[in-house]
Amino acid sequence: MIHDDLSDTIEHLVQEGKGILAADESVSTIGKRFESIQVENTEENRRDYRLLLATTPELEQYIHSVILFEETFTQKDNNKGNRIPELFAKKGIFPGIKVDKGLVNLANTHDEKITQGLDGLGERLLQYKDLGAKFAKWRNVYSITDVSPSITAIKAGAEVLARYAATCQSVGIVPIVEPEVLIDGAHSIDICAEAVEVVMHELFNALFIHQVVLEAIILKPSMITSGKMHHPFSSPEEVADYTINVFRNVVPASVPTINFLSGGQSSIEATANLNAINQTGDQPWLLSFSYGRALQDDCLKAWQGKATHVEAAQKALLKRAQLNSAACFGEYRSNME
Repeated sequence: MIHDDLSDTIEHLVQEGKGILAADESVSTIGKRFESIQVENTEENRRDYRLLLATTPELEQYIHSVILFEETFTQKDNNKGNRIPELFAKKGIFPGIKVDKGLVNLANTHDEKITQGLDGLGERLLQYKDLGAKFAKWRNVYSITDVSPSITAIKAGAEVLARYAATCQSVGIVPIVEPEVLIDGAHSIDICAEAVEVVMHELFNALFIHQVVLEAIILKPSMITSGKMHHPFSSPEEVADYTINVFRNVVPASVPTINFLSGGQSSIEATANLNAINQTGDQPWLLSFSYGRALQDDCLKAWQGKATHVEAAQKALLKRAQLNSAACFGEYRSNME
């Protein structure tokens, strides 16, 4: 039986034409984003930027939830002392929390990574739930090289993701399960398809072993593409064909929604590829987005760290969200840009 909290949250997260805003960049990652627009990476600037996102008018038309970094969960606005997660929640956008503690090297592999953060996870989840978190996110990554992903990394990553998901559900928090097969490299789309298939197969085996309720998870995977150094890069039609074919083989129909990550794609590529995926006909799952950079790039460039640019930045964010909403119905066109 599904925990009542899980059922209520999943119902909200499975809305046609809406997706997830990933605004959970760590301090170092948001620093890289700020550096590109020559904004200093201070706590105040990080707060101001996340406030900009939380107060974007009408964003709830296209975004049903937002993933936040732990720092953001306690930051407040200037006026009424509302916390940023509360500002999102008041708009009907459910706040969630990134709970993994980042990547470390996995022993006895060729520089492959594993995500840490399982220690004390249950207690941390309860604390964030008290602060309003409805769901959580955990990302594990897999690289494609001549020797990876190795069976060691595939099995270890699946185990960690499954243990995280089981812990989330035990306290009534919906887990976003994010197995990201990195886009780095010059590999072909066929090589990526092989890697994703074996990663997903092992992941769902581990979820089964840990008795995770698939009806109460969100899958946040990579699309299947060639490496970004491969020329030419995969067309939207190729991405859709490979992604749907592989996922129909390995993702159970009981998973309610697949919210793709953008993973190094440009804003336009991520939208065009999601659109092509949703033009493949009816599938067992809702096919939507959980984008970070692919939603925020235009917004950041418009903002430039200036209070006078907030309205323009919010309009840029809203437009990108609207275009991805159209892509959820297969109705995006390049002339809409």
